[in-house]
Amino acid sequence: MITRFGTLWAGHVDLEDVGFDATPVNDRWLSNDHLSSVLAKSEAIVKKMDELGFDTFWSAEHHFQREGYECIPNLLLMYVHLANLTKNVKFGCGFNVNPMWHPLRLAEDYATADILTKGRAIFGVGRGYHSREVDTFGVPSTVIDSDANREVFEEQVEIMMKAFNQQFFSHQGKHYQIPPEVPYRGYTLKKISLVPRPINLPVETYQPIVSASQHAMKSMAKHGIKGIIGGGAATGGALDKVVKRW
Repeated sequence: MITRFGTLWAGHVDLEDVGFDATPVNDRWLSNDHLSSVLAKSEAIVKKMDELGFDTFWSAEHHFQREGYECIPNLLLMYVHLANLTKNVKFGCGFNVNPMWHPLRLAEDYATADILTKGRAIFGVGRGYHSREVDTFGVPSTVIDSDANREVFEEQVEIMMKAFNQQFFSHQGKHYQIPPEVPYRGYTLKKISLVPRPINLPVETYQPIVSASQHAMKSMAKHGIKGIIGGGAATGGALDKVVKRW
């Protein structure tokens, strides 16, 4: 029996100009007031979900979407606010797009949200496929250079898991050397601590299963990351194969 229900809302604003005769997508430039209305809409949705006993509200991180489709750039910041307006509903990050963050800043933000929401924020990691978003932040998106994107993403996940689970840690990789060996208060820095670390450990983490490659699944299993199946991986007969391989 299914006992828990949630919903995924990507964060669109209300659109009146829709349909085949509507303004073409690339010609849409909504006002800032209109785009900002996504936050009030988020509040209304989660209040009703909390009232009705829903388990989890999931939303997505996106940037620069002046067309009005996906307008929430910082899930964790919004979730800290929404947690103060509700009692029980949880908040899922579907997903924090790692390549647009420094991994330690994302780890810090999640740890802060974990504490302030009293464990109601659920962490999510994703690689990012919108070139306008991901490439603008300095890392190739999956559609521009999937291999380079995966390389950065997997190193970032490694760093965040160290930061969450180890009181002191260091990391020497291709893209990140943490910490730099610099003088600090009379000694050379060799290890660093995330302050604060999440209270709820291990951090419950989700990742989308899209390409469903064996390499990606092994990486997820290594870190105890749970999968969310949708999009192409869930179509036709692909779903059975993906679930069995997982």
